[in-house]
Amino acid sequence: MRIAVAGATGNIGTLTVAALERADHDIVRVSRSSGVDLLTGEGLDAALAGADAVVDVTNSPATERAETLAFFGTTTRNLLAAEERAGVRHHVLLSIVGIDRVDGGAHYAGKREQQRLVMAGPVPWTIVPAAQFHDFAAMVASWSEHDGVAEIAPLLVRPIAPADVADVLAEVVAGEPRGRYVDVVGPDPQDLVDMARRTNEARGHRVRLVPTWSSLFGPEMAGDVLLPGEDARVAPTTFEAWLAEQG
Repeated sequence: MRIAVAGATGNIGTLTVAALERADHDIVRVSRSSGVDLLTGEGLDAALAGADAVVDVTNSPATERAETLAFFGTTTRNLLAAEERAGVRHHVLLSIVGIDRVDGGAHYAGKREQQRLVMAGPVPWTIVPAAQFHDFAAMVASWSEHDGVAEIAPLLVRPIAPADVADVLAEVVAGEPRGRYVDVVGPDPQDLVDMARRTNEARGHRVRLVPTWSSLFGPEMAGDVLLPGEDARVAPTTFEAWLAEQG
């Protein structure tokens, strides 16, 4: 198949391209570095010519809610319109487990807008909700770190390896559109505070963590809000296995 990957140069995009190449698909990399601008639509028609399917793993550089909504809204509309013109038969969107159950700040709002546009759009679709990546906890802690102290919310998640997500995306995009796919998660539930502590220890980074709810992750996200449904697809790589590679 000829498959376009939007966001091909990012972390998950690079892994998805690799997974698709292992399956001998013809890959089109959709990114600014390849001459395609999703915000303006420049280069999109040429990139999608002859494409059978598209995987969208783009991420927003914006942090404010209005800017994030504008980014995801514009890029998704442009992508879907170009897909319709090119006769693309399957649009696959990477989303996040649990975002329909909680507001969750700017990024979650943007992802929900993406989902809404895809579901209402002209191209047959599959939405793949995946859990947070294994490095998510340490990344969140780093956002607030100052003078050796960082705040982090005690979220419960089922973290997953990005490579495992890429494998699922490569499998799904090669098949028929399935609507909303099952939640894709890691093997075990983890607490974000403990994950950040263990990750920083493995990396030799000293920081005192302060568990707290914030405007980014409020108490409405406590409990099982970000945990998967009973029919979730469980990926093989454990947090411990990933952690062993962090030293």
